[in-house]
Amino acid sequence: MNLDSESLTTLSDVAIVTPFPVPWAEQLHQADLNPTQLIFPETVEGLSQVLALAQQESQRVKICGQGSKLGWGGDTPIDWVISTQRLNRLIDHAVGDLTVTVEAGMPLAVLQQQLQETGQFIPLDPAYGDRATIGGIMATADAGSWRQRYGGVRDLVLGVSLVRADGKIAKAGGRVVKNVAGYDLMKLLTGSYGTLGAIATITLRTYPIPPHCTTILLTGEQEAIAQASQTLRQSSLTPTRADLLSPQIIQELNLGNGLGLLVRFESIAASIQKQRDTVAQIGEKLSLTVTDPPDADIWAKIHPLTRNPENETAITCKFGLLPTAAPQFLDQLDTFQTAKIRGQIHNNSGLGELHLEGENTIEIINTLRTICQENSGFLTLLDAPKESKQQIDPWGYPGNALPLMRKIKQQFDPKNLLSPGSFVGGI
Repeated sequence: MNLDSESLTTLSDVAIVTPFPVPWAEQLHQADLNPTQLIFPETVEGLSQVLALAQQESQRVKICGQGSKLGWGGDTPIDWVISTQRLNRLIDHAVGDLTVTVEAGMPLAVLQQQLQETGQFIPLDPAYGDRATIGGIMATADAGSWRQRYGGVRDLVLGVSLVRADGKIAKAGGRVVKNVAGYDLMKLLTGSYGTLGAIATITLRTYPIPPHCTTILLTGEQEAIAQASQTLRQSSLTPTRADLLSPQIIQELNLGNGLGLLVRFESIAASIQKQRDTVAQIGEKLSLTVTDPPDADIWAKIHPLTRNPENETAITCKFGLLPTAAPQFLDQLDTFQTAKIRGQIHNNSGLGELHLEGENTIEIINTLRTICQENSGFLTLLDAPKESKQQIDPWGYPGNALPLMRKIKQQFDPKNLLSPGSFVGGI
């Protein structure tokens, strides 16, 4: 379809951009996407019209926010890129009910600033946090370290409206914490990578900003860190973040040697001091090194080390395995001599992130994926060069749910036009 196509240019509340703006051109290039159109709906109705036209014209579409995660998932041959960047309005903030409803293109950073004025926040810490939109975060289930206390993305979503592949608008949930029994569309859309519909609006839980916070770091040998992390999981302590860090991260930040267990508490001053002292006692009994790094500074430094690729050849991964296997997994990363590997694992869930660069990365990923699968887990490529994703399946899913996934995809998108090939099993 050409840019001057009458059917496309006559749509209301829709902007078509050409030539592509420089930031978009860079992100599209990195994702190896060559769309004929880059489309910015300005209302939910405009988004509905665009998807209805795409269905009518059999145009394959990729839906995104500000494009920071366009390359995540499998290779996707597409015709149009539809951005929700201009669907960025705050629809409702029920301060007393601790809920907020926004359009999908609202950047998380902007929303956090607005919520801060009322003493509230959303406990999400995704990749590309300065650009990530709420819709993109939900579509990729990208939560971050705060899941230790607040859960993942799907635990925060109370309601959603989406535009189906045929352009019709559907809704689920609402502005209340309790949901009635039935089909949970919010959880189905979370982590679907845009393959089931275009997320239009989202209602989220908000939380009061804690009055005080402190962070404590334990470093040392694998066995001792494993004991400390297990003790923390089984204790009555209530950290908001607790991450295991690989030796590479500890060394790069000059925090010591060995593995690290970084723990953050947020509450009233007396509570966090008591809990911090308890963790220090755990570390001292295990002959671990105990330090108190600057709170905001240390978390801000660690985040991009595993989430943001440093160059076009670097690979980032999301993975999961049994929490009890996490310390040994991170300790093994230093045994691969041909690549620099950073790893971070959330202590309670066993979910984590990797950053790899160097030689033999595909062989290393295959080895690490096998270790994860042997420990009831997975390993998924996120950012990676196209040639890497041609050599190894980005998802590597070994489970038995693919027939059900394909059936759901068929029900939501029978013509397979929404992000085709992006999801597990080529869905």
